[in-house]
Amino acid sequence: MKLKTVLLSALLVSSTLTADEASIKKEGVGYIKILGKALKTQMKEQMKMDKTGLGAMGFCSSSAEVISNDINKELPENILVRRTALKIRNDNNQPDEIDEKVMNEYQASIDAKTFKPTDIKVVVDGNTTRVYKALVTEKVCLKCHGTNIIAPIAKEIKTHYPEDRAIGFTEGSLRGVIVAEISKVEDKENN
Repeated sequence: MKLKTVLLSALLVSSTLTADEASIKKEGVGYIKILGKALKTQMKEQMKMDKTGLGAMGFCSSSAEVISNDINKELPENILVRRTALKIRNDNNQPDEIDEKVMNEYQASIDAKTFKPTDIKVVVDGNTTRVYKALVTEKVCLKCHGTNIIAPIAKEIKTHYPEDRAIGFTEGSLRGVIVAEISKVEDKENN
């Protein structure tokens, strides 16, 4: 029960940001954009080359995680940017309790038709501030994440992700989130 209270308190922080937290939010959005742009650019290139989506599926299974890792290597040590979802395809993207709570809030706002794509959530969790941006399913996403997936893509999904749960989405539903985690840097002079 105590954990749920802490999580709820942490989520409420996002609606009453201090100037420092607003600065961290802006910083986090910058990191989210770096990862989002890199992945989206590559995905668009793959979709141009192969309209069926099979090439994009191959890209995701072989390169999306590599791109994420490469970006994280270039960021400061106290920063981590990652993707996660409620229905994951890759076990490396497993959400934790805070991620799940935020995504459930996003889904509730989508269901209530109050969601705005600019809705950024900020959660303070100890010495780390998490900044979240929702990923909403677009029509093109349905080629690999929808309900009517062509046989060659379905076969690739089964081959690369035998435990896949990231299907059955509809346009406009919550696909997942990109999260920027910003940890406080200790002041070494005062330690």
